[in-house]
Formats: sequence, structure tokens, C-alpha cells
Amino acid sequence: MILNFNGEKYLKNCLGSVIDLDMKDKEVIFVDNASTDNSLSFVERNYPGISIIKNDKNEGYARGANIGIEKCKGDYVLIINPDIVFEPDYLKNLITRLHGDSKIGAIIGKLRKYDFEGKCKTNIMDSAGLEIYKNRRCVDRGQGAVDIGQFDSPEEVFGITGACPLYRKKALDDCQVEGEFFDGDFFTYKEDVDLSWRMRLMGWKCFYEPSAVAYHCRGTGVVLREKILEVAANRKNLSKFQKFYSYKNERLMRVKNDLAANVSANLLSIVWKEVLMTGWMTFREPFLYKAFFAFIKQLPSALRKRKEISRRKKVSAKEMQKWFV
Repeated sequence: MILNFNGEKYLKNCLGSVIDLDMKDKEVIFVDNASTDNSLSFVERNYPGISIIKNDKNEGYARGANIGIEKCKGDYVLIINPDIVFEPDYLKNLITRLHGDSKIGAIIGKLRKYDFEGKCKTNIMDSAGLEIYKNRRCVDRGQGAVDIGQFDSPEEVFGITGACPLYRKKALDDCQVEGEFFDGDFFTYKEDVDLSWRMRLMGWKCFYEPSAVAYHCRGTGVVLREKILEVAANRKNLSKFQKFYSYKNERLMRVKNDLAANVSANLLSIVWKEVLMTGWMTFREPFLYKAFFAFIKQLPSALRKRKEISRRKKVSAKEMQKWFV
């Protein structure tokens, strides 16, 4: 399933690689979030065999993906951003891994940077899955580093980035909350982290399989973001839109998924991060107080969902604590 909003310039490369994926029985669905470019006409003209869903408005990643998932008929769902280019064996290698472990609910391959301007693949890492710190900041493992084989081992990871994740449909069904796979309150950003966290709470694994390789032309750039100074330096490349939803949604997902014992274990790290962020907002990005009040407005919904997740969770705080590094 390709989830698109004004991605026309990427579609030729993306859809070409999707068609070339080495899987015979694949269903290709194109979900368009009311694009204002020529995305729809490009797909209709060049790929008549693809099923198209035309949303009347931009539903964002979360609700747009939910609409597409509802239409998928297979046992697995691959959600694709239009700025992805696959190696032909990407999907086959992921499904082989899924067949070997029925508890893997979400999986992703090795993502490297795609240089759209130079029209070439690179050896710069984009993502080797998600990791989450004790202060609850979540990052793509390895992003911005040169791939010299340091991410060549298949392994469990905390979560899966939303650029081209493969989900077991059974796991998606099992982890629905209030009839949604992704949380529609998020619109976009962090919905992939939220779902990964929820899957782990409900006993599903998230996995990284490096034999499956794809390339990502990330709009925010592929940069190092591990250290606090690297994070601060990169913020100038982010739009107010991105900052707004990232701030709001990070707090929503923590309310929904974080267990009291884990919060207690990492309280100093969590509080210090919030102190730093509040200072940054006050002196550098005061517009983010709008995101804070948007979070407060959606807090009752998040608390209601937390209650359901807490009732259905299958793993202990001790099991979850190992993922906060």
C-alpha cells in the first residue's frame, strides 16, 4: 500500500521498484490523501492495474493508512511512503523472516539514503529500526552513519519506522484500539512509534532484517541525531508543522503506553528532558505552546485509550524496561 500526498516527483522510482518486488501474489493499493499535484493522473495513466483509493481530504498518515489497511486482503501489509525505492528481494526477505517467527508483528529492512537530486543510492544509513532512550526520545538507529556493516545482524528492535514497515495483519488486528490501527488523533508523526510501543505491550515483536534493503529520500534529511547538540542543530531544517505534531504526539504516546513502573525507573531522565524542552520552547520556539495546549485538548482521549491498552497488555514493566536505553 502506497500512502501518498503530493508525492508525484517520487512516484516513478517508487512504483517501478514496487512492481519489480520479487513476490508474485502482491496486491498494490494506492491511497491518495487529496493531493493537489498530478499524482493521481500519473498513477491512472501509467499503472492501470493498481487499485486506487481517493480520499476527499488529507487524512494524514494515521487515518490514511487505516483506510488502506482496511482494504488489504493479504496476511501482511507493507505501508510505503512514495519516497522509497526497493531492492527486488526486500519483501521476500522480510516475509521469510516472518514465516520463521510467528510472534513478529512488525518488521523492517535496512534503509539507506536515496539521493533524489543525484538519482542514486547511497551507503548512508537512514534507519535500522527504532530505539528509545530513557528520556523517551525515539530515534532511527544509525541514521546519518556510513554503512560499514555495523547493522548487518538481524535482531529485535524497540520499534519500526513508518517509511516502509511490513506488518502481520493478525498483529494489526490484535492491537487495534477503538477500531483504529494507527491512532487517528496523531494525524502524522510518531504514529509509527506509538503503534510499535503498543505492539510490544501486547506481546508482539518488532524486528530488523538487514538482508532486505530499501532506500529512503527522507524529506527532513538523513543526519546524525544522537547527541543533544546534533538534535538542536537539525531543528532548523524542520518546519513548524513537523515540530508541532512531533511535540504533541510524543506526549500523547507516552500517556497512552508508558507504564508507571518504567516512568518511575527513568524519572530523572524524563523530567530533565522536559525541563530542557520547556526552556527551548520558551526562548527559541514559543509557537510550540500551541502544541502543548493541543495535547491537553486530546488528553482525555489518550487517557481513555490508555485504560484499554492497560487492560489488554500482556508484558510486564520489567520486560519493557530493557528497551529504554
